[in-house]
Amino acid sequence: MALVKYNNNSISAVTAAASIPSGALTHIKTLTASSSGTLSFVHGTDGVVLDSTYPIYQFEFINMHPATSGGQLTINFRDGGTAYDATKTTTVFDAYQKEDGSTSALAYNASKDLAQSTSAQILTVDTINNNDASASGIVTLYNPSSTTFVKHFIGDSQGMGDGSPPYSHRRMVAGYANVTVAIDGVQFAMSSGNIDSGTIKLYGIKDS
Repeated sequence: MALVKYNNNSISAVTAAASIPSGALTHIKTLTASSSGTLSFVHGTDGVVLDSTYPIYQFEFINMHPATSGGQLTINFRDGGTAYDATKTTTVFDAYQKEDGSTSALAYNASKDLAQSTSAQILTVDTINNNDASASGIVTLYNPSSTTFVKHFIGDSQGMGDGSPPYSHRRMVAGYANVTVAIDGVQFAMSSGNIDSGTIKLYGIKDS
């Protein structure tokens, strides 16, 4: 049986920092909530870019804490007017596990999806407003400036659910804004009450 020996030069060549792609994630804007009714990213306002500069935009929401127990983080889109009411069709899956291990599940959640609706899309679980509870996650929006195609988006979040006992809850959302005009604004809000605290970061992703 032949033995293969790898020398240090070949290993260092592969692991050299210059050989590893650095990615193309560019920070655009950070908004921080403080008893805020909404957090809005509007193209051309306060340094926000939501146009053909990037084909993909990513929102990272970090430790979103509701002012009201049961508040769920939502998202909606502006399609050229002043209202955040773009028509959307979506699908939603939930996975959860209670702290005491008594209950767990993975299931489609028809009560949270949308079918040609202008309502805001719920992104997270109904988060308990205990001091240590919050929800975090990512929303990816594809080609919002297109005037040909609908605007696809995907959301993935993890939250501390409001229950007795509380539970770990992952929510997976996907869908599209069924419009062929550009999306020029994205707004986050709680389903009830204010966003007590939390941070949302907007990034642009360049073509590889």
